[in-house]
Amino acid sequence: MWSAYLNGDSGLIHAPTGTGKTYAAWLGPLMEWVRDNPPPYDSVKRKNSEPLRVLWITPLRALAADTAAALTAPILDLNLPWSVETRTGDTSMTVRNRQRSRLPSALITTPESLSLLLTRPDCADLFKSLRAVIVDEWHELMASKRGVQVELGLARLRRFAPGLRVWGLSATIGNLDTALHVLMGEGGQGKLIRAHVPKQIQIDTLIPAQIERFPWVGHIGLKLLPDVIREIDQHQSVLIFTNTRAQTETWYQAILDARPEFAGVIALHHSSLEPEVRHWVENALKAGQLRCVVCTASLDLGVDFAPVERVFQIGSPKGIARLLQRAGRSGHRPGVASRITCVPAHAFELVEVAAVRDAAAHGEIEARPPLDRPLDVLVQHLVTVALGGGFESAELYVEVRTTHAFRDLMPREWDWCLQFVVSGGEALSNYPQYQRVIQRDGRYVAEDTFLARWHRLSIGTITSDPMLLVQYLRGPKIGYIDEAFVARLKSGDKFTLAGKVLQFVRLREMKVWVRRAKNGKGIVPRWTGGLLPISELLTDAIRVKLDEARTGKFDSPEMLAVKPILDLQDRLSYLPAAHELLIEQLTTREGHHLFLYPFEGRIVHEGLGSLLAHRLSRRAPITFTIAANDYGLELLATDPLDLQAALAEGLLSTEHLQQDILSSLNATEMAKRQFRELARVSGLVIERFPGGQKSSKQMQASSGLIYDVLAKYDPDNLLLEQAQREVLQRQLESSRLFRALGRLHPANIVLRQIARPTPFGFPLMVERLRQTVSSETLEDRIRKMQLSLEKWADEHG
Repeated sequence: MWSAYLNGDSGLIHAPTGTGKTYAAWLGPLMEWVRDNPPPYDSVKRKNSEPLRVLWITPLRALAADTAAALTAPILDLNLPWSVETRTGDTSMTVRNRQRSRLPSALITTPESLSLLLTRPDCADLFKSLRAVIVDEWHELMASKRGVQVELGLARLRRFAPGLRVWGLSATIGNLDTALHVLMGEGGQGKLIRAHVPKQIQIDTLIPAQIERFPWVGHIGLKLLPDVIREIDQHQSVLIFTNTRAQTETWYQAILDARPEFAGVIALHHSSLEPEVRHWVENALKAGQLRCVVCTASLDLGVDFAPVERVFQIGSPKGIARLLQRAGRSGHRPGVASRITCVPAHAFELVEVAAVRDAAAHGEIEARPPLDRPLDVLVQHLVTVALGGGFESAELYVEVRTTHAFRDLMPREWDWCLQFVVSGGEALSNYPQYQRVIQRDGRYVAEDTFLARWHRLSIGTITSDPMLLVQYLRGPKIGYIDEAFVARLKSGDKFTLAGKVLQFVRLREMKVWVRRAKNGKGIVPRWTGGLLPISELLTDAIRVKLDEARTGKFDSPEMLAVKPILDLQDRLSYLPAAHELLIEQLTTREGHHLFLYPFEGRIVHEGLGSLLAHRLSRRAPITFTIAANDYGLELLATDPLDLQAALAEGLLSTEHLQQDILSSLNATEMAKRQFRELARVSGLVIERFPGGQKSSKQMQASSGLIYDVLAKYDPDNLLLEQAQREVLQRQLESSRLFRALGRLHPANIVLRQIARPTPFGFPLMVERLRQTVSSETLEDRIRKMQLSLEKWADEHG
């Protein structure tokens, strides 16, 4: 890497976690400077540090401080006149004010803060001394709008600093060549440098002593808590990853209740905690002061926690790369094995763990596809560049098209975006707040100070439902919870956050005021976006494991543990091969059940359920209730179905797929909700403003009103088209659904009439009941259903 950098090359470094990517990228620029500026360095030169030479882009603010410490160490050891600083949302005003007049030699920042720097009128002078840009964790950024934001920023920096070298750092990703191409931009050349450092990763599982033959999601729950605690006792420091913030709160409290003596040496970490709390946990973990940290993906990336000896994963990781990334948090040193232990939340997750291990052993890792022409990001960038000194249309069009995301941007799309920031488009041209850019002397500039402040406050592409700050009546801030959760609270209600039981007092000025509860337990908040989608590569691997089980191959502890369930499924119905689709039909007092098991993931199955219900109802008017999980879907109808005829008529066909998907769903309402994100990113609505923040309802109302106006008076608005496209691709994964139907349509259909729900079908019935029955009543009802099914299975064995 150092040789390539000194040779003037750009590229991508791919290496396992903990093998030295940071110094591989960092020491090249230092070597170049020392070569051109041989020592010794007098005290005056050290005091007046070098101007900006290296820009280090990180996806997480939490990584900035850790990275700054790593970059500073060799500068101090070599006595170089360089300075290293961070520029993120956490940077103090004192440092920001100093950076207004002079940037450090190396600046560590985020995509959002880079865009803010590009709004400065003197940004061209600011970056003219820049020699290198390092993009850390590029695999995390590439497949998101933040990655597109980086692409546009790099295109701007290349104009300011010809000869700029760009290097990305990447860990686990399946399409490295694409990652390199996207980072280099269209026409750019780069080297792919891999580390030939074998990294041993041990993947094992805590297997329950008893497994119910009719499992359901969550049925194991905290039953393995004693096993986890026993394993914690054998290590100095462990990380316990969960897939949701609610799970993190639940497991933290359960461990602390079981082992009160862990107080002070156990902590939790997730994105809804106050930054000060998260930073304390990170520093204490690095210092070896914590025995156990329960966390979410907030600790997935980059930070070096050398003391961590072992990682636990609660529930399925839902992806191969995610499991390997989390495993790498342990043994974070060259030559040391990483170990991750999976703790299943239900029996079928044992199959997922076995599938992940096999896929990882064969080097199969998910690809991350880059985005194509997100015009909301381009609109935001146009205002950014207009503030940062302005631009000429033809010149910037050529620059933007050097990015991978906008390589195919058509002139009509460019002209539309340009007119949109100038006039607001056809429907909004009478509203001055949408006329953000003006043309002066052939250049497009932004001069309105209010609109400039509005834009800077709204910059970035991270969107989520607004969170409400939780704070003690007489004390510090604690963290954040969803507005929808707060709406259900009454004064005196108790809930848990940051591992504390809190009592709700009141909601005022967008703050949730609480006091510490004296006793009792609180309900765990639910945050939106809780369910992780299972990856397509993992579903492929799951079907392989089931195919092996069908032929009698049970080659791992996990598959041996789940063997009784799969044997029962085969006895009561059928265990499908990889090239088969099992469909079960069942009649009960509820109606006529249709169970399908494509094993393609929840999101695909939800879309497939709506699609099949729509196509079946076209044959005859009929109403369905739909349930789905990662393994299959259930359609429940009041009337019997002529399934054979429907299959013959193309029930699983890929023809007219997009039209049928849009017809089967409330696509307009879904697009309207998706438009909220586009409206925020493109600057049509502002979420944050001086002294306040809009509520979720206000944001939805504002964006919904604009959507309706555009749909009526500007139906060709390209943001409306993008909203529909994003609904299809991101929420419904229509391309994945198309591939699934392409596999299922020619598949061998195995149709079984069953007398009772099978082990595959039972969790789908539970999923449907979960939507209408309270959790306490649900567990009682499930237990009765299980006992009845167990008795029936034994009698018909």
